[in-house]
Amino acid sequence: MEEKQRTYEIRTGCDRGLCRAAVGRQDRQLNTYDWLADVPGNAETTDLVEVQFKHTRKGYYHNVNNLPLKKGDIVAVEASPGHDIGVVTLTGRLVNLQIKKANLKSADDIKRIYRLARQVDMDKYHEAKAREHETMIESREIAKKLGLDMKIGDVEYQGDGQKAIFYYIADERVDFRQLIKDLAAAFHVRIEMKQIGARQEAGRIGGTGPCGRELCCATWMKNFVSVSTGAARYQDISLNPQKLAGMCAKLKCCLNYEVDDYMEAGKKLPNREIVLQTLDSDYFYFKADILAGLVTYSTDKRIAANLETITAERAKEIIEMNRRGEKPGDLQPDEEKKKREQENQPVDLLAGDDIHRFDKAKKKKKKKRKPQEPRNEQKNEPTKE
Repeated sequence: MEEKQRTYEIRTGCDRGLCRAAVGRQDRQLNTYDWLADVPGNAETTDLVEVQFKHTRKGYYHNVNNLPLKKGDIVAVEASPGHDIGVVTLTGRLVNLQIKKANLKSADDIKRIYRLARQVDMDKYHEAKAREHETMIESREIAKKLGLDMKIGDVEYQGDGQKAIFYYIADERVDFRQLIKDLAAAFHVRIEMKQIGARQEAGRIGGTGPCGRELCCATWMKNFVSVSTGAARYQDISLNPQKLAGMCAKLKCCLNYEVDDYMEAGKKLPNREIVLQTLDSDYFYFKADILAGLVTYSTDKRIAANLETITAERAKEIIEMNRRGEKPGDLQPDEEKKKREQENQPVDLLAGDDIHRFDKAKKKKKKKRKPQEPRNEQKNEPTKE
């Protein structure tokens, strides 16, 4: 039952979330939304097919045998040496755009699709995948014995088990010629070493970020853009290394998500160095709510004293008045000042009521009961003639 479930998951890509012809499995970070999936004849426009393998590796292949492939099919593709097993993630004319994006200029980089995976292929595939974790642990011990300053973060076996890719991270250049010999002797497969960065390693391992959601690099993020502390400065975030660092010990990628909006909103704010002059005092820039367009000023340059929060438009208005040699009476506009005075005015709870109402004794007049009339027993008696 478990074997059938695993085959179903890799074939359909529906082990979690909803699946559609255009989307596929949602936790594949290299998944591309096929917005041409429902166009008639889209799959016949080209024989190129996108095939994805473990985690962050995918390739493009020619469907030379004209197989009726669709998204989610498991195929055996050409490899060097032997063959590999992958999942079809894209077909049709959108594959041509993806090839341009991948910058594949040589036709030799595009190999062939052999066939749809058979049961024998799937058995070899699951057998090879079951060895990956044990191989990674043992390879780390071998690298440690050789005294290499590197960390093997992941191991990926080829679908037929003839080749293994070792993903490692290292700060400096590593001479791993002896390591390759020892790994080949230990595992009896062809060895390929591939260096990755700290962000890519976090994406391959996965995890949960401080926001409570799964890491972006492990779900949907394809390309890593450099992140600088300038992104934090634009958003007025304190430069605390512990809070700004992600699971990879680098600056969080999400610092770049909203920086454009903050830069655009920051252009509407006045210069921080300008001092606002009023008849009462001089006000210095203290802080700002960039997206709300509010600026807070203080009468002291170093500490928070007599803080006043005004809009950016009002601040620019005062700056223009100061340039003309004029000084307003207060930072707040007249309408805002009147509104604040009304809000701060104490409320008279007894207004419109008589405070002597409790001193007046209200005497209730008791109504005297009338004496009950005697019964006239003979009243209803018949009259005798």
